[in-house]
Amino acid sequence: MQVSVENVGKLERKLTVKFPAERFESQVSARIAEMGRTVRLKGFRPGKVPVTVIQQRFGAQVRGEVLSDLIGSTLREAVEQEQLRPIANPSIDTTGRPENGEIAYTATFEVLPEFPEVDVAALEITRPVAEVTDADIDKMIETLRQQRRSFDAVERASAENDFVMFEYTATAGDYRFPAEGMERAGSVLGSGNLFKALDEALTGHKADDAYEADIAFPTDFRNEKLAGQTAKVSFKIIKVQEPKLPTVDAEFVQLFGVADGNLENFRKEVRSNLERELKATLMARLKSEVAEKLAESNLELDVPNLMVQSEAQNLAASNVPRGQQPPPQLIEAATPMARKRVIAGLLMGEIARKQSLTIDRKRIAEQLAAIASTYEEPEKVIELYNSDPQLMSGLQNRVMEDQVAEWVAEHAKTTTQNLGFDEVMRPISA
Repeated sequence: MQVSVENVGKLERKLTVKFPAERFESQVSARIAEMGRTVRLKGFRPGKVPVTVIQQRFGAQVRGEVLSDLIGSTLREAVEQEQLRPIANPSIDTTGRPENGEIAYTATFEVLPEFPEVDVAALEITRPVAEVTDADIDKMIETLRQQRRSFDAVERASAENDFVMFEYTATAGDYRFPAEGMERAGSVLGSGNLFKALDEALTGHKADDAYEADIAFPTDFRNEKLAGQTAKVSFKIIKVQEPKLPTVDAEFVQLFGVADGNLENFRKEVRSNLERELKATLMARLKSEVAEKLAESNLELDVPNLMVQSEAQNLAASNVPRGQQPPPQLIEAATPMARKRVIAGLLMGEIARKQSLTIDRKRIAEQLAAIASTYEEPEKVIELYNSDPQLMSGLQNRVMEDQVAEWVAEHAKTTTQNLGFDEVMRPISA
């Protein structure tokens, strides 16, 4: 086998491989002979089908399969021989026909870059730490009560936290919404479902009240003909209902799967859930911090275009409705961030390789149990992961990223930042 490598870009390689045509023909003959012993064709006894018939019926298929297998095996040999690290399956070009006793093909692909020595000790990492307190548990239980509140009709004027059902029309210049009749809507005042001016206009009114108000609609209002306009709005209040929160008793507790209705067991369950969420979020923030600092310190690293394009596509796709293709300008705008993510991902992988970090099987089991615990039938989720190589591979990659982030934090200039539960769970951009 003859192998030659050509650099056709910073990270793009063109590998030319030649192997003896005799190797190909012998494997074709062997496979046809094997088919002769096993193939069944009408009019012939098993094992008695003539070779010429098999060649006529299956020759093209066999030659294609053998060629594909030989290209696969010789390519692996060539890549290992030349110490190349492709990032994806190559583009193969070949006629498949023998020339001068050899069959040749070219494989074009991008390879991983030559990584610099990453001075982890010079990185300044901020690692947030937090714990779940009794106050956090109380707050979560109050949130659960709010989620299960009911509403009772009242005759008084509406106030914050009341549910108000109303009808309205809005007129801005020659435009009227709706074109005929009135639009009906409802909302809990102060919940943020409505913009502030509308919330205020609905506060302090009783059922059957009819009135008008000039309302300044926000520029991002969903109706573009009212967005940014001051409209005259006619209201009619249909009903006002005040919230009624459930008592935290055995019946309430049982709604959350605590069969014995015991409040202390319920609080333990709430704490367990909050601690699981907190642990996952703290790790996500640490990984984000490590990735950011690794990328920022290695922005000049050459990275494969294919990986950057794929990540930019994924980032852009997250900003459009599911199933739609993101426009080119959105992909272009996402490219700088995609490049930083690829740099960080490659460097984290290189750190794992150089430090000989291996997957912690205990952490795999813990994370899988945590994922499964959020479903009604955890055992089926665990079974699904164990039977699906792609799902398990994704979980293993996440665990390895966790381990790399912790290794970096242990060896960098790391400062801990004490935060409260709500501070950790709040989006970083907030």
